[in-house]
Amino acid sequence: MATYVFTYKGGSMPQTDAERAQVMDAWRGWLGGMGSSLVDGGNPFGASATVAPGGAVSQGSSSGLSGYSIITADDLDAASAVATGCPVLSAGGSVEVHEVFAAM
Repeated sequence: MATYVFTYKGGSMPQTDAERAQVMDAWRGWLGGMGSSLVDGGNPFGASATVAPGGAVSQGSSSGLSGYSIITADDLDAASAVATGCPVLSAGGSVEVHEVFAAM
């Protein structure tokens, strides 16, 4: 088993309380369906800053990342298959799947 980070990009924000509840239910269902393979359900990202090679700091980020989760899976294909059910996809966003190498 390997560890994978899902990073979420974009996606629309729900506009009403009913839409928010529906989106949260979708996320809870998807994450809950992963069982023991879910390592960290993650969180959405808030304010960000970018640090340049010379140390200059600017507000914001060009990546468009909006959150993360961490799972275990047999391989990249299996992790990617799990990502296909992510609720951010139905909101116009995308999921990037990254394998995490063990520390040496």
